[in-house]
Formats: sequence, C-alpha cells, structure tokens
Amino acid sequence: MIPAILSVSLQSLTLVDLITILVGYIIFWIMISIPVYVAGKILTAGKATFGEAMLSTLLGPVVYVIVLLLVNYFLGAIAGLSASIWAYILAFIAWIWVFKASFKTNWLAGLGIAILAVVILVVLNIPLGSLFGTAIPGSFFPSV
Repeated sequence: MIPAILSVSLQSLTLVDLITILVGYIIFWIMISIPVYVAGKILTAGKATFGEAMLSTLLGPVVYVIVLLLVNYFLGAIAGLSASIWAYILAFIAWIWVFKASFKTNWLAGLGIAILAVVILVVLNIPLGSLFGTAIPGSFFPSV
C-alpha cells in the first residue's frame, strides 16, 4: 500500500514530468561518469572506455546498497551495532570491486580510480559552481 502523501505526489505527475525526471537522471549519470572515465583513463594507461565508466557508475551504487543491506541484515543479529561498521566497510570494498571489474584492473587501481574520480569531481565543480551557481551533486558541494 502506498502512503497517502506519496500517492498524491505520484498521481500529480504528468508524462512530461516523468520524462523530465528521467532525462535529468540520465544527464546526471553522464556527468558523474566523466570524472570516473578520466580517472580510469589515467590509471589504466588509456585503456578505459566511457562505457566502462558509465557501467561502473550505474552498478557501483546498486552493489553498494545491496551489500550494505545484506551485511546489516545478517550480521545485525550477531554483532549488533558494530554490524553497521562492517557493512559500510564491506560495501565500500564491493564498490571498489565494481571499479576493478569494470575497468579490468587490479584492486589498487580500482581504489585509485575511486579516489581520483572524487578529486576530479571536486576540481570540476569549482568552475561549474562559479559559472552556473550549482555543483554535482548539489547537496554535497556548496555553491561558489
């Protein structure tokens, strides 16, 4: 059953609203894939493709959430609150595995791609924030 407040919101959406949301998510996905692509190109000696970057940015969060939920569920009964710490650690390792598998590289390069992608994202957000008054993701980076 859908909560009343959510059903009102869903009922008020038009087809144009849904298409706009979908297009917005696709643009966001492409923009988030750019730093991952650049990091992959740097750390794989130019062998990375934009498709690999898009695959890793699509699957990474999904794998992260699945591992986080499963570890919390199964370890929560045994380890209590410390299960959350283990869940975050294992989910992060799983996300690194997605980079490793997507870019066909080793664990250290997968970790390097993740770290370098964040650095590149921060650097790209400086001119983006200055020119457009926004950043990606907007809630994470303050406007310049």
